[in-house]
Amino acid sequence: MVTTTDERNTPDERMAQDERKMHDERIVPDETTVPMLPCVSADETLAFWRALGFEVTWEQRKPYLYLAFRWSGFELHYGAATAGLDPTAENTGGCLVMVGAVAPYHAAFVAAMRKTYGKVLAKGLPRITRYRPGASRFSIVDPSGNSIVFIRRDEPEGLEYGGSKRLTGLAKVLDNARILREFKTDDRAAFRALNSGLRRHGDAATAVERATALAALIELSIALDEPDRVPEWGSRLREIPLSGSDREQVERAVADPATLSGWLADEA
Repeated sequence: MVTTTDERNTPDERMAQDERKMHDERIVPDETTVPMLPCVSADETLAFWRALGFEVTWEQRKPYLYLAFRWSGFELHYGAATAGLDPTAENTGGCLVMVGAVAPYHAAFVAAMRKTYGKVLAKGLPRITRYRPGASRFSIVDPSGNSIVFIRRDEPEGLEYGGSKRLTGLAKVLDNARILREFKTDDRAAFRALNSGLRRHGDAATAVERATALAALIELSIALDEPDRVPEWGSRLREIPLSGSDREQVERAVADPATLSGWLADEA
């Protein structure tokens, strides 16, 4: 009987050999991560993602729920949610989708919503958040309250949540409101911040800063179903003289410049 070298080694020696072999095997960076999200309603989840153009790659109801979707280069998978989960709390779960540019994704999903639903789903569940030109992210909240956040890969690492320390006055309020709107998706808090900030700092602010704050308040009043406030903000905005470049800057501050139609003064 022939005895190999490995067989003559002690258990400790063989373990050391195995560890050396493992260290010699390099990890190849070819991983793929697929989010597994909780699903409250299979029918609503299937209908929503199909409406947005996703392919259903797996649909299983028994013996347990499992759904899988694919769109472009990423996938979303779902399993059954725990009993009693409340989607309206919107703390269910979610994932990040890192992309080169977020605007084309937002445009594609908005177009799909308009085609299927006849409008953009901007409130309640499911919905898509607004996208302001130049912003680095937006979110889709599915019927189960999961947030799928699309983020630009080169999003600045130095984002200061809650207002930049380098800014003062109304400029700082505007920056804080931007964070509340685009990152925390809290329109009500952004509205309050802008409303009080404009009262406190409006007199010392530049024309563009005042106009930007009023434009944002117009957009937020509409989003919050308080259109009665729009004429108030709009009439004040119309009184501010703006140059052509100033107008462009103010229009870029809102997701849909059409909401400012009739409220911007002629070029100064």
